[in-house]
Amino acid sequence: RYRIERQLGEGGMATVYLAQDLKHNRQVAIKVLKPELAAVVGADRFLAEIETTANLQHPHILPLFDSGEADGFLFYVMPYIEGETLADRIAREKQLPVDEALGIAISVCNALQVAHDAGIVHRDIKPGNILLSRGEPLVADFGIALAVGAGGTRLTETGLSVGTPYYMSPEQATGDQAIGPSADIYALACVIFEMLVGEPPYPGNTAQAVLGKIIQGLPVSATAARKTVPANVDAAIRKALEKLPADRFTRAANFGAALSDPGFRHGVDEHAIVAAGSKRWKAATVAVGMLAVAALAAAVTDALGPREAPPQVLRQKIAMPSVGPMVRWGLMMALAPDGSGMVYLDQNENGEQALYYKARHETEGTPLPDTDDVDAVAFSPDGLTIVFNQRGNLVTRPVRGGAATTLATGVDGGTPGLDWLSDGTILYEIADGDQVGRIPGDGSAPTDTVIRMGSLRWVHGIEGHESALVLRCPGCDLGVVDLETGELEELLREVARAWYVPTGHIVYVRSDGAVYATPFEPGTREMGAIGTPLFEGVRTGNGWADMVVADDGTMIYVSGPGLGMGNFESLTWVGRNGDIESVDPEWANEDLNPGTLSPDGRRVAVGVVGDGSADVVVHELPDGPRTRLTSGTRRYFDPVWTPDGRSLVYVELNGDSATLLRMRADGSSPIPDTLLGPLTARFGFPQLTPDGSGIVFSDFSGDDPDVGFLDVGSDSLVTLFATDFVEFAPTVSPDGRWLAYTSNITGQFEVFVRPFPDVMSGRTQVSNGGGTEPVWAKDGGELFYRSEGGFLVAAAYRTDSTFVVESRTDLFEYGESQFIARVPGRSYDVDASGERFLVVRYRWVPTEGQEALHADMILVQNWFEELRQRLGEGG
Repeated sequence: RYRIERQLGEGGMATVYLAQDLKHNRQVAIKVLKPELAAVVGADRFLAEIETTANLQHPHILPLFDSGEADGFLFYVMPYIEGETLADRIAREKQLPVDEALGIAISVCNALQVAHDAGIVHRDIKPGNILLSRGEPLVADFGIALAVGAGGTRLTETGLSVGTPYYMSPEQATGDQAIGPSADIYALACVIFEMLVGEPPYPGNTAQAVLGKIIQGLPVSATAARKTVPANVDAAIRKALEKLPADRFTRAANFGAALSDPGFRHGVDEHAIVAAGSKRWKAATVAVGMLAVAALAAAVTDALGPREAPPQVLRQKIAMPSVGPMVRWGLMMALAPDGSGMVYLDQNENGEQALYYKARHETEGTPLPDTDDVDAVAFSPDGLTIVFNQRGNLVTRPVRGGAATTLATGVDGGTPGLDWLSDGTILYEIADGDQVGRIPGDGSAPTDTVIRMGSLRWVHGIEGHESALVLRCPGCDLGVVDLETGELEELLREVARAWYVPTGHIVYVRSDGAVYATPFEPGTREMGAIGTPLFEGVRTGNGWADMVVADDGTMIYVSGPGLGMGNFESLTWVGRNGDIESVDPEWANEDLNPGTLSPDGRRVAVGVVGDGSADVVVHELPDGPRTRLTSGTRRYFDPVWTPDGRSLVYVELNGDSATLLRMRADGSSPIPDTLLGPLTARFGFPQLTPDGSGIVFSDFSGDDPDVGFLDVGSDSLVTLFATDFVEFAPTVSPDGRWLAYTSNITGQFEVFVRPFPDVMSGRTQVSNGGGTEPVWAKDGGELFYRSEGGFLVAAAYRTDSTFVVESRTDLFEYGESQFIARVPGRSYDVDASGERFLVVRYRWVPTEGQEALHADMILVQNWFEELRQRLGEGG
């Protein structure tokens, strides 16, 4: 009789399919009862009970066309309504206009009254069972809950229940079998509250938590949460949500009438609030109301009177995303400022990664389209939009549907720092030179560079104080920066994450997973000397911690062993087709800066990051010995080979100063030669000319990064471009005739080539649509770069009097969740054949004794109350 076309959805009791009614040639919706429920209820009882609803007729009740059994499957058939459910509408808009919400509510009240008069109780009123067709509500599934409930004690024994936790009445929550019309009235009140406020009256992350609040929770107020909700509507909702059925409306029609009556009051507010123009209220009633208001005010101001109990601090385990420790910077997640929802990175059954959004009252997250390969995410102040760093682009997207908007390009793809402030601006990390950028969240103005600093890892704005907490690694130093002057003040060492919270403290996670709080004054940027330990066990890694804190005091953290360096699989060969081969399987689980190959291809020089330091190490390929050329407490980066392969040139960072050094690659000369500096200006990513006579490097000393050139023989130092644009990551071609570099002169970062050394005599754009990190093939003929789309690209070229790009070929996806990407330097090298690329691969490899997949995710609500009790308000 019916031809199934496709599945439309699935709930706790049934799966719904779109089908063609072959007899009447029309589309219908078929709901098929879950097999476990069908087995408990039984076909005869199910069909007998559901038939009682077949004669219900009302403009706002979805009719029942048919029901039956087929091969053991119990089903019923309804019209297929093109539109959406009320749940979809709330998910998209969060809060409905008050007038529209009341119109829906009153229509549903009328539909329920018809059913109740016929002796039928719905038992599962919820937004998902209210369809919207051309703006009019239709209540669906009348009788299904009744039919399932006919299983009686046999149903209870299975652990299954009838109803949805957020909308269950207290009598349903306690398992009372005598469920009457007042249960539907209670559920509808929950739905109205959610339409107006954006979440059910008693939210929670587990069914047990929700049911506990329903049974024991304090009364709620829609007007307190949303000031535009009329007093009578708030009063009607509160009456319908009374714990005892006898205290609620006796009829659904009375509920609808109260929603329409501006003079309706209930409980305390019945005497404290007088609605203007109400015909119910007489002078004597008004006088009594005024006396009640005065008495209430006196009680509040009486110092000996009762005080409102502080919010209860709640802790519970919640489901952890399956992607877990596979993310480079820990578990990527963000909380809405009011704690109403969270965004996290997860993967589907096909292994595809995406950001998921889950509201506080939802049990499962919803994937957000086109959100793969994301490095950082943050919420807008209203919690309706997120901003994320995707393949070097700063992108915003609504969490409940809508188009994505790219705000900026050239975002640092190697760090997770991102914050959206209450003034509507976004702080993020610009790729060139570890700069903090600030841009309006609506894209109405270009980025303003507010500060530049070295080794930036993370940024968190301090609301209302034009300052931000910043984390710089290696060393993981926490500092506070003035966003107007760029002045930076160091605060703490070996910190994994930190937040400024309303109690007047900086709460921070140390690298060992212990959480501390210390007093902090944002205005003077003065910090208390002693940190107070709060708790331990937060999972940490190399410069990150699996913990987030929302503005309302909601906190989520992962409790488990630290991952240390387990996020690195170290040096890896990647073929042009994307095939991966480990360079040395014995050398793993170390934090490496990208390496460069020696001229003969037999050795690689890398930077190895340690605890507060970084050293240059030479490794003989494929599995030979490793020689550490530097040691101590300073930081040495960016090693490159001299053309003869005998020496290495690298950068030493010591505080705010930088020095360019040269040392024998075999370690035979322990004291390096100084080529440049020490200078207070920053520079980095040196590259030698083919004859070794000169060095080009990224110069960050000015307002706009530029390309510097050092003549090694004469110590002559010049700036090559001196423009108002950003230029960095220079490299000279094997024949010494061409200089490739990255610039934003077109409005986004692209790879360009100029003649060398006469760089002002012409310019050719190599990349198309965004590009960074140029690297020459050893024998010429190709110039490689990393595209904005996340691919390693080979640009074939020819030269005569000019540089001409003949073709561009995407080789393999250079996903930043898998390989290090290092703008403004370079994160890979190519061997002499041009067929293999040397990269540093990210992959979670547990070190000995670590079983991080067994970690727990903990949700803490009202955590600031615990801080106040422990630390004292304001320190």
